[in-house]
Amino acid sequence: MTRPGFHLAIPVDDLGRAREFYGGVLGLPEGRSDTKWVDWNFHGHQVVTHVVEGARNEAGRNPVDGHDVPVPHFGLILTVEAFHELADRLRAADTKFVIEPYQRFAGEPGEQWTMFLHDPAGNALEFKAFRDESQLFAK
Repeated sequence: MTRPGFHLAIPVDDLGRAREFYGGVLGLPEGRSDTKWVDWNFHGHQVVTHVVEGARNEAGRNPVDGHDVPVPHFGLILTVEAFHELADRLRAADTKFVIEPYQRFAGEPGEQWTMFLHDPAGNALEFKAFRDESQLFAK
């Protein structure tokens, strides 16, 4: 299935730290940039980090499967293998997880691996992998 790409612009307070995290830790290729923004190839999607002064806070958290999920957040649906490779890379970079990688909804529709973390500017990210991606919207 071919999916349309998405574009997401997010605030950061330091482009150098954004480059270290998105380019270094996550391994995303850098696209166009200027002194106040950088485009990232987020697995075929465009995520742009824009310098915005001032602190950012989560709007809140919602309980999902016994964990407090930060809102807002964004991320990717990966293969199970890519999910575990990324989890290992994040652990090697001493990433502090909001929610450690774990298997959610085991044996139920929508069974998946998930993990939550913040980038250096405090933006929340979720990466997940479905045992069966056709279960993405299963009830």
